[in-house]
Amino acid sequence: MSIPEISPRQAQERQARGAILIDVREAHERALGMAQSARGVAKAELESDPATHLPQRDAEILLICQSGARSLQAAEALQAQGYADIASVQGGTTRWIADGLPVAEPSQDIDMDFHDRYSRHLRLPEVGMEGQKRLEAARVLLVGAGGLGSPAAFYLAAAGVGTIRLADDDVVDRSNLQRQILHTDERIGIAKVESAAAALTALNPRTTIEAVAERITSANVERLLHGVDVVVDGADNFPARYLLNDACVKLGKPLVYGAVHRFEGQAGVFDAGRHRGIAPCYRCLFPEPPPPEAAPNCAEAGVLGVLPGVIGLLQATEAIKLILGIGEPLAGRLLHFDALSMRFRETRLSPDPGCAVCAPGRAFPGYIDYAAFCAGG
Repeated sequence: MSIPEISPRQAQERQARGAILIDVREAHERALGMAQSARGVAKAELESDPATHLPQRDAEILLICQSGARSLQAAEALQAQGYADIASVQGGTTRWIADGLPVAEPSQDIDMDFHDRYSRHLRLPEVGMEGQKRLEAARVLLVGAGGLGSPAAFYLAAAGVGTIRLADDDVVDRSNLQRQILHTDERIGIAKVESAAAALTALNPRTTIEAVAERITSANVERLLHGVDVVVDGADNFPARYLLNDACVKLGKPLVYGAVHRFEGQAGVFDAGRHRGIAPCYRCLFPEPPPPEAAPNCAEAGVLGVLPGVIGLLQATEAIKLILGIGEPLAGRLLHFDALSMRFRETRLSPDPGCAVCAPGRAFPGYIDYAAFCAGG
């Protein structure tokens, strides 16, 4: 039996005669304004336990959402559970307001910038208000404001990560602009973290950028990691990679790894610090750095300009998933990307029971400041 769809005006008339009007949007949507005298019950909540909100199955029930789609789906779900007298309001709250029908005033303490800026996140059940607040409270350390750090930083800021601590001691060079999209021609010669802070603040002034114009070393690595929830390695050089790995194991922080070379890239999550003996660290894969002649940097080997964009976006995705606690992170998996063939492949990784850094019960061996094997991204 199909669900009747009625106009907002018809719904208002039926409501005046005793019909129950329920707004099935999420709480953050209803806070912006809803049809007057409507009850607010989120769609998922109503569908999972309708008897709590609608104990009388023979009551006349009208459902409304933003545009009419969700209310129709909810009506079909209720009908399947035995509610017979049910209808959906066509055009939803949008049409209700357009028709000049009375609405309840928005909450006085609502943060309109928050709701507007993150509206698409708020509509995702996996994120919602709680998840977005978690992102806003999160602190991420991003080492490197270059090829990998640029897309990662842009999307972390856009997603609403509350604080990004950005560490890089380099200055903007014209050769960077082919791939390091945080920077512009007019900012050549200034510190990368200063250039990045300007770009990210312009994108999302709600995100706090802690610009640290320093190269990561054994002397400052723990200070840089202090208080952060997730570490993103955008430096793409071996000294930084091993320092970050070792510090993240010692301090129990998840590390989002990325690397690029010519037309190929890799991404992964190393979370041995929180999951000893279960998740590997970077040293489980590569116990020691390769010799300098085996690790040419971007300036020597070249890199396709869009490649760091792909890998940096994957890193931002993994960082956001880790903050929200959703999905399956790349822990124990290394994702390989070949831009020329446009193919991804995956390598499964296991923890090394003899790892010098993350083996269960092993004391931390201390940091090693390796000689620079390549320049930052």
